[in-house]
Order: sequence, then C-alpha cells, then structure tokens
Amino acid sequence: MFSAADEEQWKIIARHIDESDYYAVIVAQRYGSMTEEQISFTRKEYEYARSRGIPCLGFILDEKASWPSDRLAKDDAERERLDEFKALVKEKPVMFWKDGPELHGKFSISLMKAFTAQPREGWIRSSGSVGPEAMAEVVRLSAENADLRQRLEQAEGASAHERRELVKKTGRTLVQAKSTLSHRERPGGPWQRKEVTLFDVFRVAAPQMVVEHSIIGLSKVLAMEIREDPALPWDTVATNQVKLLMSDFMTLDLVQPSERRHTVSDTNEYWTLTSLGMDVLKFVRRHSIEHGIAQAAKPDEEAEKGSAREDDLPESETSAPTGA
Repeated sequence: MFSAADEEQWKIIARHIDESDYYAVIVAQRYGSMTEEQISFTRKEYEYARSRGIPCLGFILDEKASWPSDRLAKDDAERERLDEFKALVKEKPVMFWKDGPELHGKFSISLMKAFTAQPREGWIRSSGSVGPEAMAEVVRLSAENADLRQRLEQAEGASAHERRELVKKTGRTLVQAKSTLSHRERPGGPWQRKEVTLFDVFRVAAPQMVVEHSIIGLSKVLAMEIREDPALPWDTVATNQVKLLMSDFMTLDLVQPSERRHTVSDTNEYWTLTSLGMDVLKFVRRHSIEHGIAQAAKPDEEAEKGSAREDDLPESETSAPTGA
C-alpha cells in the first residue's frame, strides 16, 4: 500500500486502512521491506485490515506464471517468510493470476462480488439504493435465468424460442428491480436523489458498452439522463452506486469487465456487454423503434412518457419506454 519508511509512517498507513471499505493484497515472488517486528509492511497491513474486520481480497501469483528473475525471493529465508504469508492469505478465498490483464479482470470481478456479498458505505451512502425486497427478487429471478442459461448451453443447437424467452425474462427482471441514485448538476454541488428501475439504467448505459465504457463515463451519461429538466446542466452520478449497478447487471449475466488493453496511466474501470446483454439491448431497441413507429401513426393520441412499468408490458414481452 505504501513504500516502507520508518515506524512513524505506520500511523498514516493504519488511518488509511481504517478509512477503506475493502483491502486488497497482491502477492508475487518478493516478501518486501521488513518492520521492526521482522515481518513485511505488506503482511502487517494485511493482518491489521483483518483485525479491523475490513473485507480482504487476496490475489496470489500463479506458481506456473513466468516472472522476472530479478523479482524473485533472494534466499531461502525470504522464500520461507513469503510462503508463510501466502499460507496466511489463503486462509481466506483467493484468486490466482498469471499476468497484468488477468489480474485486472479477476480484481474487478472480485470487487463487484464483494460489493454484493459484503456491502460497505462508500463515499456516498448507498445503503438505500436497492431495497432488500427488490434485491431478493433480483436474486430469485437471476437463479431462474441461470437455470435457463444452463439448459441453453447443454442443449446442442438450442432453439431460438428458448433464447427469446430468456431475453424477455431478463427484461422483466430489469423492470421490476429499482434503485435510488445520487446525482448532482455540477462539481461540488449538492447531491440529489432519484428512483429509477434497472431497466431505465440499462436502456441508457447498454448502448455505451457495445464496445466498452468506463465507470466514470457511465456516471456522467446517467447524470445527463436522470436530471429533472433537460435545460439543466449535469455532472455525475455517485460512482460507487454505478459500480453496484454493474454488479447487478453482472449477476444477470448482462455485462463483464472489458478485456481490451489500455495504457498503464489509464486507471479507469471499463465494462462491456456479454452475449446475453447484447441480445437484451437489441430487444429493447427493436421495441423502442416499433413503439416510435406506432406512435407516429397515431398523431391524435398523446405518446406515453417515462420509464417502462411492469403493468405496461405485454403478457410475454418487455416493452421499451418512449424516447429510448
């Protein structure tokens, strides 16, 4: 977490750990600088985070991975200390990685799972963003979707009908689940709250992720969409809430961390649609286009406004809101 200096710096390190929602430790083939207690600073940080009850995520370099010789343990004593530390980290569930891109992908997935399994407050309090009843419904319907996906994968040449049913069921799940987002009009401005459905969010965010899009970029796109008055400026939706939304979409197998390479200086987190996510997006857009054509053919009738509602849906289909 920090470069080793003197013991006085430990107070700064401990304070930062106390203020963290999660602690991630990445272990390769060096033990690191030692403290006066003859353990590495990294191990001391890790043990402190566990003692404070902070959820810890462990990532250990695969033993079969290729690694530079100048970054290996220098002697038997260091190797022994390193093995002891790895054994300590393995007391909790860990992920193994072989290179930078794989570490990036597994880190993103682990963090998203931690958001769901061990939610923390974050910088913007989001404990009320998804109610327990809505979340329970997402989990229940997700299990049904998972069962459908498994049967589709196992059945060679599964029918297009089954795929369409899975897409429709996922669409209904998105309509039923709701979230309250914090957004603001300008940097440093007051936060405002607005309730939306996951369908509303997916309708806006999915086209941005056909290739890939960053959490920061999605936060700004959503802020532009949910503002009350189109004439008002917009800044961002709280990024920790957008990450939770990506976790919900990942649970439904709609999105996944992007595997595209970026420059080392680019620290943004990128997401892209899965195959199912692309099919749901096509379904939403097709119904949006058809709805627009139908409305244009009835000029004397006022077009429906707002987000899709469950009671507006055909019995076996999910309709898209106008303006999609």
